[in-house]
Amino acid sequence: MSETLTWIVACRADAIDEEDVLRFDHGKATYAIYRTPSGYYATEGYCTHELALLAEGLVLDEVIECPLHQGRFHIPSGKALSPPVCVNLKTYPIRLENGNVLLGLPA
Repeated sequence: MSETLTWIVACRADAIDEEDVLRFDHGKATYAIYRTPSGYYATEGYCTHELALLAEGLVLDEVIECPLHQGRFHIPSGKALSPPVCVNLKTYPIRLENGNVLLGLPA
């Protein structure tokens, strides 16, 4: 059985340039919303290594580099790619609707 999602407007689609990241806070959680050459994605907003904000990092193609220790993650999958990060990021579904980027969160 698939999980029921609540869709939250995170930002306008045109608020994020290609190869960029935007911080989105909702409730007590922080998320990172990305625009890569292949589309829009979302992950948890903090690096799994030392809790640096990923929205302050550098996006290159489909990779986010943490601003603190330069660990890298594959944005679409959340997979940790280079030390010092070794724990994958949690990813979240995204959909585009009426010019908005919607983030799918567990209901």
